[in-house]
Amino acid sequence: MTSIAPEQAPVPAPTTASAADSEVELSIGGMTCASCAARIEKKLNRMDGVTATVNFATEKAKVSYGQGVAVADLIATVEKTGYTAQEPPKPRFREEQEAVTPAGAPQKDGGEVGALRQRLLVSLALSVPVVAMAMVPALQFDNWQWLSLTLAAPVVVWGALPFHKAAWTNARHGAATMDTLVSIGTLAALGWSLWALFLGHAGMPGMRHGFDFAVSRADGSSSIYLEAAAGVTAFILAGRYLEARSKRKAGAALRALLELGAKDVTVLRDEREVRVPVAELGAGDRFVVRPGEKIATDGTVVQGSSAVDASMLTGESVPVDVAVGDAVTGATVNTSGRLVVEATRVGADTQLARMAKLVEEAQNGKAAVQRLADRISGIFVPVVLLIALGTLLTWLFVTGDATAAFTAAVAVLIIACPCALGLATPTALMVGTGRGAQLGILIKGPEVLESTRRVDTVVLDKTGTVTTGRMTLHDVVAAPGVTKQKVLRLAGALEHASEHPIARAIADGATDRTGTLPVPEGFENIAGLGVQGIVDGHAVLVGREKLLSEWAIELPAELAAAKAAAEAEGRTAVTVAWDGEARGVLTVADAVKDTSAEAVAALRRLGLTPVLLTGDNKAVAESVARAVGIDEVIAEVLPQDKVDVVQRLQAEGRTVAMVGDGVNDAAALATADLGLAMGTGTDAAIEAGDLTLVRGDLLVAADAIRLSRRTLATIKGNLFWAFGYNIAALPLAAAGMLNPMIAGAAMAFSSVFVVTNSLRLRRFT
Repeated sequence: MTSIAPEQAPVPAPTTASAADSEVELSIGGMTCASCAARIEKKLNRMDGVTATVNFATEKAKVSYGQGVAVADLIATVEKTGYTAQEPPKPRFREEQEAVTPAGAPQKDGGEVGALRQRLLVSLALSVPVVAMAMVPALQFDNWQWLSLTLAAPVVVWGALPFHKAAWTNARHGAATMDTLVSIGTLAALGWSLWALFLGHAGMPGMRHGFDFAVSRADGSSSIYLEAAAGVTAFILAGRYLEARSKRKAGAALRALLELGAKDVTVLRDEREVRVPVAELGAGDRFVVRPGEKIATDGTVVQGSSAVDASMLTGESVPVDVAVGDAVTGATVNTSGRLVVEATRVGADTQLARMAKLVEEAQNGKAAVQRLADRISGIFVPVVLLIALGTLLTWLFVTGDATAAFTAAVAVLIIACPCALGLATPTALMVGTGRGAQLGILIKGPEVLESTRRVDTVVLDKTGTVTTGRMTLHDVVAAPGVTKQKVLRLAGALEHASEHPIARAIADGATDRTGTLPVPEGFENIAGLGVQGIVDGHAVLVGREKLLSEWAIELPAELAAAKAAAEAEGRTAVTVAWDGEARGVLTVADAVKDTSAEAVAALRRLGLTPVLLTGDNKAVAESVARAVGIDEVIAEVLPQDKVDVVQRLQAEGRTVAMVGDGVNDAAALATADLGLAMGTGTDAAIEAGDLTLVRGDLLVAADAIRLSRRTLATIKGNLFWAFGYNIAALPLAAAGMLNPMIAGAAMAFSSVFVVTNSLRLRRFT
C-alpha cells in the first residue's frame, strides 16, 4: 500500500465570477426535423448576448441572455424564423395537474399523437391498394390508373399536408428543411403523374405499369409515380408516428417522477386532523402519515417511528428505519408505524422537484458529438437539394431519359432525411437520464457523459463516502473473569449521560447489545479524559488510560495488548474500570459501509484506480483502505488542500473523478474532471457535482459511471448508423439504384431504428 503525504501547495486565489446571464426555457412549436432545430438555434445565437441550445426531441430551447434582451425578443425571433415559442408552465406534480386538467380531458401530447395516428391510418388504407396495383401487374385492370389517382391524391394532398405546410412556412423565411425534401418529392411525383395521365399516354385504357426496385427507363409520358407519392407519404407518416410514440416513452421516466408525489395530506390544525390537497401544505406545518401512505413532502419526524420505503427515489429496495429527529423525503412510502412529520420543504424546493429539474435540464443539453451532427443537419438540406438537381441534370445529360432522371432525383430527395441525426443524442439522453433517476442517479448534463469515458482515477473521500461518518462500537475486550455484557452495561450506562460522539457510539452499542441501561448516579465529565460515576453500586471510570492512572489503576497485559492493537489499526481505544480495577477495553471507529469493498472492486473492473483521500491520520486511513481494497492513500490532508491533491493528480496526466459528500469536498468536486456527490451529503457538495447519487451508497457510483458510459455508447452508435445510412443511401439513390418508395421506407426506418436503439437503455440494471 502506498501512502502519500500531501504537498504544501499554496491555496489558489479565489476568482471572481462575472454576473450570470438570465436563463429561460422556451417551448418550441412547429419543428419537424433536426434542421428546424438547427435553424432556430442559429437565429437565436445571432442575437447579441444570447446563447441558445435547441433540442428537437424535447421541443425546447434553453436560452441564456444578457441585459438589453427580453424574453419577448427571444420569442419574436423564433416566430420570425417560422415557428412558435412560449415559456412552458412549471412542471406540475400529480395533484396540481389533476386540479387544472378536467377529468377525461385529452393531454396535449396524447392529442398530437392521436391526430398523427388518424392521418397515418387513413393514408395507409388509401395507399395500400395504390402500391399493390403498381407492384402486381395482375391487379392492373383497364383504367386502374384512374382509381390509383383517386386513392393517391388525398394521401399526397391531405396526408402529407403537415409536410407541405412546414415546407411553405420555411420557404417564406428563405429556408429548407426535411419537410421541403418530402414535399417537393411527393408533389413532383404527383405532378408528373397528372401530366402523364392527362396530357401523355398514361391515361389510355389498357395501360400497364411494371415495378422495379431500381430506376427503370421508360417513355416518360406513359409513366406514373402515384405509388411512390402515396407510399412515401405513408411510410414517412408511419415513421413520424412511431417516433412520436417512442419520444413519449423516452420521456416517461421524468413524467413518472413528477407523478410520484402524494395527492392529499392529513394536516394537524388545532390538534385536529384535517385532510387537504398537498398544494395547501406550507413549511412548518405538521402532518400525519399512516402506514401505507406516501409522505407528502420533505420534513422531519417529530413523533413516532417507522420504516420508510424510498425505492422510487433511491432505487434502494430495503426500507430505512426512521424515528424522531430523522429527515424524511416526500413521495417515499411509510410502511409500518404512524408518523407525525413537520414539513421543511414544499413545492419546487423538495428533493423530488429538484431531482425532476435536474433530469429535465440534463435532457435539454447536448453532448459535443451531437453539436457536430446539428451543424451537419443545418446545411444538409440545401446540399441535398443541390445533389437532387445535379442528379437530374446528370441523368438527362448522360442518358437523355427524363423518366429515369426524374425518378433518381425524387429518390435523392426522399431518402436524405437528416431526422435520425437529430434524434440520435436527445432520445438516448432522455432514456438514460430517466432510467438513472429511477435508480437514484442524477446526471446533470450530456457533457458529463464524455467525462465518464475518459476517467481513469477515482478519488474517494473517506468520511461519509467510504465510511458511515458515524463513530460505532467495534469491539469489546473484557479482563479475565469479567463478561463483555457487564463491561458494556456499566460503561454504556455512564456514557449515555454524555454528548461526546465516542460516548454516543458506546451508549448506542451497549443499548443494542444489552437492552435497557441503568441510570448512573453522581455523573461527572472530566474534560479531555473521560467520565466517572456510580452505576449499580459500582464506582465506574470510562475514558483514556490516563484517567485510570490518576486513580492508580494499571491495565493488565491482556487489556494493554488489546488497546495497542486497536490503536495500530487506527481505532480509538476506551478503557473501563470499576471498584479500583481495570475491567475492559472498548474500541470505537468510523465504520466502513457494508458495500464499500464491493464498490471499490466494481470501480476497478471499470478500469479506474481508486485513491483514498482523508484528513484523518495515516494509521486510520490505511486501516480503512485495507478493509476495502484500496492501495493508494493520501492522508492528513487539510480541507482546503483537497483541491491541490486533485490538481496534482491531473498534472500527472490522470483524468480524475472525485466522490464526496461534505462542504469541504465541494471545491474538489468542482475541480475534478468528474464530480460524484453523495445525495446524503450537503447541498454545497451536490451543487458542485456532475453526478448526484441520491442513495448514500458508494456502489451506486460504479452504476452511475456504467450508465453514463452506456448512454454515451448508445449516442455514438445512433450517430454512426444515422451518418452511415445517409452516406450509403445518397449515392445509391443518385446512381438510380433505389425506387423512391423504397427510399421512403428506408428513411422512415432510420429514425425508428435510432429511437428504438435508445429505448434499450430502459432495461439497464
